[in-house]
Amino acid sequence: MYSGSSDGEGLDASSVASRKIPPASSMLWVRNLRRFIGSGAGLGSEALMELETKRILLDIFKEKQQKSAEAGSIPISNFLFHQKPEDGSISSRVQRLAKFRFLKKQSDLLLNADDLDAMWVCLRENCVIDDATGAEKMNYEDFCHIASVCTEQIGPKCRRFFSPSNFMKFEKDESGRIAILPFYLYVMRTVSLTQARIDMSELDEDSDGFLLPHEMEAYIRGLIPNLAQLRDMPGAFVQMYCRIAAPKFFFFCDPNRRGKACIKKVLLSNCLQELMELHQESEEEVTDTEQAENWFSMTSAQRVCDMFLALDKDMNGTLSKQELREYADGTLTDIFIERAFDEHVRRGKTGRGNAREMDFESFLDFVLALENKDTPEGITYLFRCLDLNGRGFLTTADIHTLFRDVHQKWIEGGNYELCIEDVRDEIWDMVKPADPLRITLSDLLSCKQGGTVCSMLIDVRGFWAHDNRENLLQEEEEPEEES
Repeated sequence: MYSGSSDGEGLDASSVASRKIPPASSMLWVRNLRRFIGSGAGLGSEALMELETKRILLDIFKEKQQKSAEAGSIPISNFLFHQKPEDGSISSRVQRLAKFRFLKKQSDLLLNADDLDAMWVCLRENCVIDDATGAEKMNYEDFCHIASVCTEQIGPKCRRFFSPSNFMKFEKDESGRIAILPFYLYVMRTVSLTQARIDMSELDEDSDGFLLPHEMEAYIRGLIPNLAQLRDMPGAFVQMYCRIAAPKFFFFCDPNRRGKACIKKVLLSNCLQELMELHQESEEEVTDTEQAENWFSMTSAQRVCDMFLALDKDMNGTLSKQELREYADGTLTDIFIERAFDEHVRRGKTGRGNAREMDFESFLDFVLALENKDTPEGITYLFRCLDLNGRGFLTTADIHTLFRDVHQKWIEGGNYELCIEDVRDEIWDMVKPADPLRITLSDLLSCKQGGTVCSMLIDVRGFWAHDNRENLLQEEEEPEEES
């Protein structure tokens, strides 16, 4: 039916198969296009920059290969270990720019003070009052309605706080309602911690998630104008204050003494919460005792500074063993002072002759350990001093040796005669070590009385407090009954 004269439709299969498609490289338009792209004439500015970057990196790679070949060394791939980019290099600039943009984006997603105030108003206007307690509460329907209102007034950045999982985190009454105050405090704390994380990350120069001492001091210095109890600090004292405040973060967040504190640990530590307590506007609500107990308060910082200056008799900026013996009115034992120097004073060029002396940073760790004896970090610091032979445990002979100095000061103070063996047995009963012949650091931490045991062995005042604990407890209860 179909004839072979119709525009090639009648070509047989053998003739079609005999026709070959020429390769792409032989086509004139392909060669011209490749030549056009290779010259970069048809590329935009971004593509040209990318092409130039590839050429530079290729030249650097070839140069390194040539140097390795000339030196006869085996080339090692850079991806096998992390290398810090050189300052001023393209890699360093790109890293800083990417970090800046990321932190800026995260900061823009945070609620500011006006947003938090608007959220609190929305919560109060759309909640219900509990007839029994008078507390302001909301059920899940109210929760969803408030989420919609806040989103309209504040924007979508507040939406993440109103997820079902967040609602389930809070304690509910028999009607399934939650109180609005704990929820609002949760939002405020989340925003505060996120802002702190961003601020610390900006100061983290090598972006490894850790802060060095000078970076932590810079963070604290930036907080001072925003803390109500510190904003009136004299400018001449700011640097000294930062030197005093920063070591507490490293004492509790750097247990291995590597000289850098993990940002995540800092955010979750009680130290940051203690520092943020200085946000309170009215100092009348804070007693003198509370200010003295807060390491970051002006009262505490001035106290520590004055203490060091009073002990430094020769005013050389360091403390000798003899000068440190005057700490706490001389109630610490001589053997403990010796061991503190052996374990915690850096071997450097400080001091006269061959004698080592304690610098200000080591003194701050010393004070932190003694004022936080009940914490794992404080017990760990003191245990190294008590472990006379560095074996990782204490024997009955060690306890006898340590308490002998306490006993001497006890008798010199006009107290009754003590039997050292009885005190040793009492310590063993308090600790209840896993091995009845030795006390380890783990035993002290698990017995919940490690701080008391350490005080009994290094400070005659600490032993006196333990010996008179019942009378002291009775004196504390009497004012409460009268009030």
